[in-house]
Amino acid sequence: MLLTAYFYGLGAGTSLIVAIGAQNAFVLRQGLLRRYVADVVFVCALADACLILAGVAGMGAAVQERPGLLNVLRYAGAVFLFVYGVMAAHRAWRGEQGLLPDDRAPDARRRVWLACLGFTLLNPHVYLDTVVLLGSLSTRYPGALRWLFAAGACTASVCWFTALGWGARVLLPVFRDARAWRMLDTFVALLMFALATLLLLRPLR
Repeated sequence: MLLTAYFYGLGAGTSLIVAIGAQNAFVLRQGLLRRYVADVVFVCALADACLILAGVAGMGAAVQERPGLLNVLRYAGAVFLFVYGVMAAHRAWRGEQGLLPDDRAPDARRRVWLACLGFTLLNPHVYLDTVVLLGSLSTRYPGALRWLFAAGACTASVCWFTALGWGARVLLPVFRDARAWRMLDTFVALLMFALATLLLLRPLR
């Protein structure tokens, strides 16, 4: 029963996190740039873990009772994604391959942390997935088993972001060509615009 709860949480967390989304696209790009990869993995995994634990602790019901809060996040997230999409489109247009990041900028790490938190916390769907859905799934396990479920879901998050961030370097030979970077930034821009549009047009349920 102990292992069942843990692996059920691991499977549920994995099924929710591996979908292509804004957060995963950002982690992939940072991994390709080899820019603050440890920071990105740490912040994304920690934020997901906090949301998962909040859901298991019972915050899921509170979130469902406050649709107004999710709508605020919905519009804020749409604006955030649109702005990042414009930035990606600008990089694609100018052909900035980004292989020589300006890590000397004093606020570079802070910008990366803020971007990670933005992609995580300004996405209302992350609350529905982690806090509400995983929180609801955890209720099938009593007592301490519920926290083993949460541990499994958190493990999925850590493993995924670690694999995505550091595994991206496998693709580095491809991205020595500036055209590959332009294609990636074009894909990221289109993804951000599509997600922003969906947030604006599709009511949260």
